[in-house]
Amino acid sequence: MTSHTLNELLAEGVRGRHVLVRSDLNVPLDGSSVTDDGRIRASLPVLQKLVDGGARVLVSAHLGRPKGAPEEKYSLKPAVDRLAELAGFPVSLAADTVGASAQDLSAKLADGEVLVLENVRFDPRETSKDDAERQAFAAELAALTGENGAYVDDAFGAVHRKHASVYDIATILPSYQGDLVRTEVEVLQKLTVSPERPYVVVLGGSKVSDKLAVIDNLIGKADTLLVGGGMLFTFLAAAGYKVGSSLLEEDQIPVVQDYLARAEAAGSRFVVPTDVVVASRFAADAEHEVVPASAIEESAFGASGIGLDIGPDTAAAFAEHIRGAKTVFWNGPMGVFEFEAFSQGTRAIAQALTETDGFTVVGGGDSAAAVRTLGFSDEQFGHISTGGGASLEYLEGKELPGLSVLDR
Repeated sequence: MTSHTLNELLAEGVRGRHVLVRSDLNVPLDGSSVTDDGRIRASLPVLQKLVDGGARVLVSAHLGRPKGAPEEKYSLKPAVDRLAELAGFPVSLAADTVGASAQDLSAKLADGEVLVLENVRFDPRETSKDDAERQAFAAELAALTGENGAYVDDAFGAVHRKHASVYDIATILPSYQGDLVRTEVEVLQKLTVSPERPYVVVLGGSKVSDKLAVIDNLIGKADTLLVGGGMLFTFLAAAGYKVGSSLLEEDQIPVVQDYLARAEAAGSRFVVPTDVVVASRFAADAEHEVVPASAIEESAFGASGIGLDIGPDTAAAFAEHIRGAKTVFWNGPMGVFEFEAFSQGTRAIAQALTETDGFTVVGGGDSAAAVRTLGFSDEQFGHISTGGGASLEYLEGKELPGLSVLDR
């Protein structure tokens, strides 16, 4: 079976109907200010289509990881305020998720209005391991839609969770795949089923252990895997180099050595940095210098030096691989891009992605935040994923509950 689409729902007609949309409003905050509104902007098109169709739209979403009870710092209010600023339709926020406020305001919704329910994770049943508890919460969410309700999942970033607002709700209401989810699936299929070659994967971020299953699944599929970020030091250690005080997962060295051996046999090639930027300490104003990757402890800082970015030679070599690729998937910054002195490797990768004729995918919240922080626009890339961990699990070959339930 295949999932029903948003366009099918719109063709059925939504005027006067309550439609519950699971959106991804899990945005980074600085106090009460949204620091990256990419996910909010990405959620707008589906909401706009439903509003234009005359639906009475309810939005469920989470923010952060509250422990099953209301916490002010995890309120959706900052995200909803930003949504209201960007939207061309009325948006309001219920004071609770399925309580008196949600029930009252959803009953009063007019055609073309949007009501966001407060953080679904304020209710412990949302993430419960007990099927009956999740089902009960999903039933209360469904009740807000009345007699002719529908459900649209537009939050790919949550489809790997067997949560009430993602999985169980789809077993109760007529369910449809939102455009964000549909697009993400199409993009990920391009990366896993017969990608155009050369296929280059750029992997960064802090830990190898976060990417183990992804790397495992990409060996033999990707032609070239470029390794940066904090994880590069485990690769260097696997090659026998000393890495000073850089981030190192010693327990993963044998795993990485196995990957390097397997990749060669499978026709994939790992490219590890030849130079790195080493600093005296982890700070924006730290003294730093560029050294060969084989001589980190020979820097001015000795064994206390800490690698915080790939070096310029590596950045240039990586960029060359990217510009010659037909498909590029990038997940994870090359260094501590939040510090200007250690942002050049990440900037070089982003710039190269804008210069290739190939299909480019920026995956992972850190990578998406990096390109925006460094002044690039979303339109300069083929696709900026909103999927986060869900996209990685798809690339690992796992079944995602929130997707499979839509195929019922």
